[in-house]
Amino acid sequence: MRTTRRWLGRAVVVAVTAAMLPGTPALAQPASTPTELVITDGVTQPVFGYADAIRERIFVTSDVDTDADGALDVVAMDIIRPKASDEGLRVPVVMDASPYYSTVCRGNDSECKADLDGDGLLDRWPLFYDNYFVPRGYAVVLLDMIGTNNSTGCPVTGGNADNISAPTAIDWFNGRRKGFDAAGNEVVADWHNGKTGMIGKSYDGTLANAAAANGVEGLATIVPISAISNWYDYSRSNGLVTRANNYSGSLANTVTNPNRRAYCAPVRTQLGVGGDDVTGDYNDFWAERDYLPHANKVRASVLLVHGINDDNVRADHFSKWWYALAEQNVPRKLWLTGTGHIDPFDFRRAEWVDTLHRWFDFWLQGIDNGIMSEPMVDLERLPDVWETHADWPIPGTQPTQVFLLPATDGGAGGLSVKSGPGNRSATFQDTPTMSQANAIRHPSDPLANKDNRLVFLSEPLKAPLHISGTPIVRIKASVNGTDTSFAGLLVDYGTRQRFSTTGDGIRTLTTEDCWGETANFGGHTEEACYRQVVKTVASNPQELVTKGIIDGLNLDSLYVSTPLVPGQKYGVDVPLMPEDYVFESGHQIGVVLLGSYSGYSSRAKQTRAEITVHFDSTRITLPVVGGRKAAVAAGLG
Repeated sequence: MRTTRRWLGRAVVVAVTAAMLPGTPALAQPASTPTELVITDGVTQPVFGYADAIRERIFVTSDVDTDADGALDVVAMDIIRPKASDEGLRVPVVMDASPYYSTVCRGNDSECKADLDGDGLLDRWPLFYDNYFVPRGYAVVLLDMIGTNNSTGCPVTGGNADNISAPTAIDWFNGRRKGFDAAGNEVVADWHNGKTGMIGKSYDGTLANAAAANGVEGLATIVPISAISNWYDYSRSNGLVTRANNYSGSLANTVTNPNRRAYCAPVRTQLGVGGDDVTGDYNDFWAERDYLPHANKVRASVLLVHGINDDNVRADHFSKWWYALAEQNVPRKLWLTGTGHIDPFDFRRAEWVDTLHRWFDFWLQGIDNGIMSEPMVDLERLPDVWETHADWPIPGTQPTQVFLLPATDGGAGGLSVKSGPGNRSATFQDTPTMSQANAIRHPSDPLANKDNRLVFLSEPLKAPLHISGTPIVRIKASVNGTDTSFAGLLVDYGTRQRFSTTGDGIRTLTTEDCWGETANFGGHTEEACYRQVVKTVASNPQELVTKGIIDGLNLDSLYVSTPLVPGQKYGVDVPLMPEDYVFESGHQIGVVLLGSYSGYSSRAKQTRAEITVHFDSTRITLPVVGGRKAAVAAGLG
């Protein structure tokens, strides 16, 4: 079964012509012409055709030569735009730059690009952006990252060539580079209004972050979804290798066309050398792939979407980017979902299309529709239960010190805003075989591990406790060896409805709905009908709320590995993944201290060191909404 979205309302007509300033709509007399936008209730309407849209494939020479063949790499892009853009209408660009169009493909329906009739024009357009936005007065551009699909060169997994792929195209849109068709004829983007928006999930969204961090002129907005902000944090976590065996090279191999994989093998070998799986340390290779220090170059607004339970691109990618953008006063909004690595089109479809439409209309068409006057943050509290907030972390959040108290009966220790005895300590042995499921078992569980972790529990809460932000476990510790990991887990003990982690929290149905117009390109029916999805819900007696780990060799610096001194006391700060979570009344808050565990790292430490925790300053800093007063009211006094 299919359903189709329809839009109704009172319309006004806006003319956008080449004689106007780029991106500045002007009111015109109501008329039905091919060179006018129609705006209804603050959004553009589908008055332009899709079946007669202009399709192009353009090639722009970059400034890099990744495969060292003596020729600069060429960026290929497929463009579809309203026919009216050849008749005076100036349109902005919605771009999805991706390495995946011929390999992994895009979306929940795994759509690939395809030229079915061999005429050099794209017939199969992944995702709904073209079907939806072209009739509303936009050009949609699907760009092949350098080294992938129709672009030349070899992919470098977050390196400079990746990062300049989209800016190279934006330079062409704005007349700063030359572009050519397949026959070698120069082509200019005289239909462009000067503004480009980028969107994409995962690697695609990462390319949007990279382009914004580049500071390229003409990039007006980005919509990064489940995107990387620092490739080091994707393959490492505070010095610990979480993706080993030259993961950068492996991913580069995945996105390379099969007939070019052998050709690009030398580049992948160098990725392995630069990434340094041996130490896991930060170096120049990773600095090239770190966008966070370049937030001061961002000119674009940002609509950021991330899953708090994303175990692929972990949630610290959104939080660190969000914090950096806030420091620069970048105009921004955030959608924070309880799902995993999922596009909002697949977890809140109707609301997402509405929001995205209004966002692009505001930033790319210049339509004042009020979207920037609305709350900054949409947050999913429970499955399909959303709330809005003025910012994130939620205003009123304060860092609150909660001390880890030693056990008095050989069982679990306690949690309190008041410090306990400072002359006590407890020791456990690190084990690399600890699973995440075993790590979070309640101490009363007969199967609970008693030798390879320390557990600290609150009393059953007297009132709900809300955290919003990034918790930090602060441990004073010593070890009997020179190398180990330190990990902290924050656990909710108590049965309630929760986000399921199975399938990243969604289940795909057989029914479809449609979000755009249809055309026949190259004998292919190009439509925007997609399978609907529903959330999957769990009801468990406990939940891992958030987690974190640090390499003991990198306590002082991520750049240099320094062996631990046996018996020496260290202050160890373990930042956990960001979280926004409400512990319900009657539940217990749990903090678990570990060394290594298999639920986090692809290369757990094998030292089996004995870790001694000293309680004179060991604590967790919780970002509590309402601060210490709220923590005391909940029963942590």
